[in-house]
Amino acid sequence: MDATPDRRRTFRLRRLRAEAVAVAELATPVVLVQLGMMLMGTVDTMMLGRFSELALAAGALGNSFSFGLVSLPMGILMALDPLVAQAHGAGDRPAVAASFKRGLVLAVLLAVPICAIAFEARPILQLLGQKPAVLAEATLYLRASIPGLLAFLLFVTVRQTLQAMSIVRPAMVAIIAANLVNVAANYGLIFGHFGLPRLGVEGSGYATSLSRWVMLAVLVLGARPILGPIWPARRLRRLRLRGYLQMLIIGLPIGVQISLEMWLFNGVAFLMGNLGARELAAHQIALSLAALSFMVPLGISGAAATRVGNAIGRGSPAAARRAAVVCLVLGAAVMTVSALAFWFLPVPLSRLFTDQMPVIALAATLVPIAALFQVFDGLQVVGAGVLRGAGDTRVPAIIALVGYWLLALPVAWLLAFRAGHGPQGLWWGLTAGLSTVAILFLIRIARTFRRDLRALERADD
Repeated sequence: MDATPDRRRTFRLRRLRAEAVAVAELATPVVLVQLGMMLMGTVDTMMLGRFSELALAAGALGNSFSFGLVSLPMGILMALDPLVAQAHGAGDRPAVAASFKRGLVLAVLLAVPICAIAFEARPILQLLGQKPAVLAEATLYLRASIPGLLAFLLFVTVRQTLQAMSIVRPAMVAIIAANLVNVAANYGLIFGHFGLPRLGVEGSGYATSLSRWVMLAVLVLGARPILGPIWPARRLRRLRLRGYLQMLIIGLPIGVQISLEMWLFNGVAFLMGNLGARELAAHQIALSLAALSFMVPLGISGAAATRVGNAIGRGSPAAARRAAVVCLVLGAAVMTVSALAFWFLPVPLSRLFTDQMPVIALAATLVPIAALFQVFDGLQVVGAGVLRGAGDTRVPAIIALVGYWLLALPVAWLLAFRAGHGPQGLWWGLTAGLSTVAILFLIRIARTFRRDLRALERADD
């Protein structure tokens, strides 16, 4: 009896297990970094909530608007994922150095317009129909957070470069340090402790800026042994325009895709606010639970971009396909667990956020809907990472536009306001959009990975 098929099957299983272990080792620190960044915003909210109701509303508005601003440039800088990952996989150190330097330059250039918008954000915020008192405080928050915007984009540049080389520990250490500073700075600047002025919402903005510079400094110190040989100060030379254009061509669709998804959820929050304060509070509870579970597939997405990009760079399409399959399966498996928790424990989970029974009762009707789109949400974000690692970014951006803004938001509005389903209608709209995007991403991956996978052309310097 020929045992060759059994040996081949065993060999394939071993490779799949090895890939799963490699993905888990890479994704775990990335997940912790994402959770750490989410924790910084949570600390801001908790402390502002103890300062005043006005401060809580203004801080939430300013924080949401700030992240909306950085989503586009952050996505552009994520062009480093395929560029560095593929160059690193090919052992092309000069290409890694060139992409890293371009990322630093772009981070500085992209910070200029978003800082200008943050400084004069009041007219934009007025369009959202917020109360004048909230607008005034949110404007102070945004202006105080301006110094940290450049630090955040530089942090993204260094982090994505390291992550594309499968180096993630320095970012984890940096986020821990930043959280410690953020807690102390918020406590001092919001409430006036440690001899500091009592600044309220504005103090939270300054604390955010300070913690982001600490986050960047700690990351740079930790990354110096790895990036030292290619640090711009050691080997500075002119980088040709072609390389910047390549980064923009790859990164701009990523930024558009991230922005479309982020502003979709912001848009639903604004619509929910029109239904009432209780509805908005219940929405925030369900959204917080969904965001927390989303951090895990988001980390797997980063690992997918790295593993797929590395494999393509070293000329191993089979390894790229294996990495894609493993990451998608892991993302779906993790979100299946959270979906089961959301479905069977909506009330206990909602109780973690509030003791107001009317809000808990309403949130408990939204959390099971969130359970239904958990697997789709995991597949769409991991799928985006897989495609990003292959350098495929334009079609995913178009899919996001169709799924989020031409389907999800209109359906959400129709179900909530025309069909009379209220908050549940808004969440069913989100479910329709996320599931559509996930399915289209899987179709795109199947078609892309069925073809000959080739590395991106590297711009010469």
